[in-house]
Parts: sequence; structure tokens; C-alpha cells
Amino acid sequence: MIFVGDGSNLHPLDIRPERALVLGRMTTRERTQQLELMQGTLDLLILQTLAPGRAHGHAIARTIERRSDEVLQVGHGSLYPALQRLLRSALIAAEDGVSENNRKARFYRLTAKGRKQLYTETSKWERFSSAMARVLAPVAEEKS
Repeated sequence: MIFVGDGSNLHPLDIRPERALVLGRMTTRERTQQLELMQGTLDLLILQTLAPGRAHGHAIARTIERRSDEVLQVGHGSLYPALQRLLRSALIAAEDGVSENNRKARFYRLTAKGRKQLYTETSKWERFSSAMARVLAPVAEEKS
């Protein structure tokens, strides 16, 4: 799960609204504070994170968190299903290796198909965010 907030007050973002992950111990108040993020956003973030080169799951999550100034917090319960989805779609490939901590780790990398998908989805996201910025920008009062 991805969380947003200022570090001391984090709220989960539901990245797959049609199948929201709701923990049994989550209160009704916490459920109503969930925000929805466009489906596929985590996939795009993962693809972008892997663009420079291969990385293991923890490094992917940490990079997204760091690059978003800790606004986006990626939980393992969302990250690993997303990685499996990307593997099944052949957008990434995986190989076993050893992490910088000398532990066994699975490293992920973009495939050619994944690089093409990253370009396509980034272009869509840029158009979407530009349109949102235009709609949300303050406008002078229109004359009736």
C-alpha cells in the first residue's frame, strides 16, 4: 500500500480502487480517509524506478519514497503484487542475486517492452497532470 502525508500523519492511498485492501483492524474513520490513486500508478512508479538499472524490491520502495520526499510510502503488500503483475506482463524481468547487505535478493529490471510501456504511460500521465493543473488553477471570474 502507498501512504501519503507529512511523515507524522500518513494516510493510505488505494491504488487499485476496484480491489481495495482493507485490513481487519482498520477503523471506519481510517477507511473514509483513504484516497484513490489512478490504477496503474504504482506500476508506472516501479517502471520509472527501474529505468536507470536493476534493483531489488526494498530498493524500489525506498527510491519511490525518497524521490517523493517521503510523501509516497510503498508497502510490501502492494509492491510485491505489482512486481508480479509486471513480471506476468513481461514489462520487467527478474533474477536472483545478492543485495548490498550480502543477503539473497531478487533483482528486477526493465525489458524492452517495459521501457516502451514506461514511455507511453509517462506521456499519458504528463497529459493528464497538465490537464488537471489547468482545471485546478484559479481563474478570473467569468462575466455572465
